[in-house]
Amino acid sequence: MGTSSKVNRGADVFGTTCVAMVTPFTPEGELDLDAGRRLAAHLVSNGIDSLVLAGTTGESPTTTTEEKLALLRAVKEEVGDRAKLIAGAGTNNTRSSVELAKASADAGADALLVVTPYYSKPSQTGVAAHVMAVAQATSLPICLYDIPGRSGIPLAAATIAELAELETVQAVKDAKGNFFESAELIEHTGLAWYSGDDPLNLPWLSLGATGFISVVGHAAPQALRELLTSFEAGDLARAREINADTLNVLAKHQAALGGVTFAKAALRLQGFEVGDPRLPVTPATEEQVEALRTDMQKAGVL
Repeated sequence: MGTSSKVNRGADVFGTTCVAMVTPFTPEGELDLDAGRRLAAHLVSNGIDSLVLAGTTGESPTTTTEEKLALLRAVKEEVGDRAKLIAGAGTNNTRSSVELAKASADAGADALLVVTPYYSKPSQTGVAAHVMAVAQATSLPICLYDIPGRSGIPLAAATIAELAELETVQAVKDAKGNFFESAELIEHTGLAWYSGDDPLNLPWLSLGATGFISVVGHAAPQALRELLTSFEAGDLARAREINADTLNVLAKHQAALGGVTFAKAALRLQGFEVGDPRLPVTPATEEQVEALRTDMQKAGVL
């Protein structure tokens, strides 16, 4: 056993072991608040200390503002102060993002997740202005979400450094995976860093990440927590074992199916009915479900 040097910057604001939670639907495709409460309680009772609601995995592009806020209120009522609730407030429309940020604050969010504006591919000046507008709308802490594979553009290092000067911009969810660039930002900006790509959870910890904002944590919340605690305890052998034999086995299916489809199929196999994704995202096929079942058994989560 070694001595942990894990960074805990931002843990009191954004948590450490976070799941980007799915939005449950009924068989008719309507918002299922009871299932949302049950799922949130299950995750928190099994080691998750933070939830992102209405993020990408929460199907933010295909849920209404009213649905987003209703789920936030229901989960807040269910878990209370047992977990931090981070509301997705990023859209490709700055005015809409500002309105959603304000409404999320009123509904009880502890923090906001603001993704790089997608589709229109603004300049870095435009990206910075977008985030600044959201930051000025509320006093809630903000976690930037850098995911160029979806948004079409990255958050440039200089833009992140500029935004770090804002009082409320306090963290980054990194799904870009540029270790070389991010190591310097972690060291010098004071931002808390979170892995936004499950296969990279363990290496991000070694660079100074506070924790993870995970998708595979839906199916393996205890393993995700143990990955973190093993690293904190200096038990890197156990951390590597969890990473290879549990989390990465599941991440393979997440990559193949997409986060929403994977998470909803995995939860269904575990007895948590959260409905199917909304179009244009489709549910897993029978063949995909059987392959997932086999690997979930192999990973020890079924």
